[in-house]
Amino acid sequence: MKEQELVKHIIRHVGGEENIKKAWHCMTRLRLDLHDFDKIDHAQIKNLDGVMGEQVNNNQYQIIIGTHVQKVHTALMDELGDTGEEDNKASSSSSGQKKGLFSRLLDVVSGVFGPIVPAIAGAGMIKGILAGLIALNVLNEESDTVIILDLIASAVFHFLPFFLAASAAKIFKTNQYLAIAVAGGFMYPSLMEAAKAGEIAQYQFIGLPVPVLSYAATVIPIILSVWALSYIERYVDRWMPNALRTVFTPTLTLFIAIPVALIVAGPLGAYVGDLLAAFIEWLFAVSSILAGAVVGGIRPIAIVFGMHHAMTPIALQNFVDNGYDMLMPMMFMANMAICGATLAVFFKTKDKKEKSVILSAAISALLGITEPALFGVLIKNRRAFIACTVGSMAASIFIALFGVRIYGYILSSIVSLVAYVGPYFMYAVIGIIIAIGVAFALTFATMRKREGVLE
Repeated sequence: MKEQELVKHIIRHVGGEENIKKAWHCMTRLRLDLHDFDKIDHAQIKNLDGVMGEQVNNNQYQIIIGTHVQKVHTALMDELGDTGEEDNKASSSSSGQKKGLFSRLLDVVSGVFGPIVPAIAGAGMIKGILAGLIALNVLNEESDTVIILDLIASAVFHFLPFFLAASAAKIFKTNQYLAIAVAGGFMYPSLMEAAKAGEIAQYQFIGLPVPVLSYAATVIPIILSVWALSYIERYVDRWMPNALRTVFTPTLTLFIAIPVALIVAGPLGAYVGDLLAAFIEWLFAVSSILAGAVVGGIRPIAIVFGMHHAMTPIALQNFVDNGYDMLMPMMFMANMAICGATLAVFFKTKDKKEKSVILSAAISALLGITEPALFGVLIKNRRAFIACTVGSMAASIFIALFGVRIYGYILSSIVSLVAYVGPYFMYAVIGIIIAIGVAFALTFATMRKREGVLE
């Protein structure tokens, strides 16, 4: 089914254009904020050609599309026009449906990271391959080629605040270019160089202290700052005379927003990020087994409920603070366990058409895209899903015990194994074998087989 035809069916079965408040996407899911969730025709949505699954979670309707979700989202936005970008305030207030804090946080994290994941995943893959080539002595670390490749791989992460600002501006419904200007305040050379030198603890601005911190590659500070910007811009615009708005609204907004970002929101976000990273360090310090069991155990169910993006800011903060991260290897193990359980389902079923779909889902999981396997195969079979969770936990505990870490963000795919070349390579390989092997064995041993039906 073509994207244009698919989105017309989706719009009709979620209650029409007037029922859609906002639409966005992550790597594989179309995410909708609706006025009335009771109008969803779940059965019709599930049966659409091109839809792998659907669910309502935390006041958010998620339709699992697959890796071409961006094309579907573009077609949806063309069909909706402004409806998908801005809330209809009258309808929203009349719906009487208030979201909880946790739901709103998930919306923000998924909405901010969804559009920029291709950039950070692509750059992360290059970074991982480069690290592997250097470790194997294929490339000289001091060569010009490595300098340019590192530039390609690291630019996205160094200037991450700009990407996050543009994405967060859409979520908080504020001017995208003002948000990028706020990110520019964080990344301005005078602040960055002072933070790098470490000789100045703070600047003074009209008597107020401006902490000197490095915001390169940070996540929470810019998200908080753009959130503050959205309120500042609306407040200024509300009181500015119409004749002066074009020039003086952005002038006054920036004059207020950037100092607020540098004095309050940025440092607060940096401290929150540090606390999150410290919590993960504490978890590993208490017990590597506990850390592996917790992270490995919750990862598959977190993906099902769309909460897996919550781990991304913590991983990125770990790279900033420590130069490495120990969460992403566990995310890698979870994906491999999902692949192993799906492969077992493939060997258990006899229906040729179903086998083809399941094999495709298993290959996607191996390459880091797990939604087809989870929604198309595993959540339909409780035993297989439990088996993949056990496999994820077992492999995560193993690699946590041996301190496996990664030094740059990379998609959790079998291709990313090259990023582990070095002292942790063999542990990563053994972890993959454990993840796939345990999940496959448990699924194969516990599932019953019938013609065309899996239980």
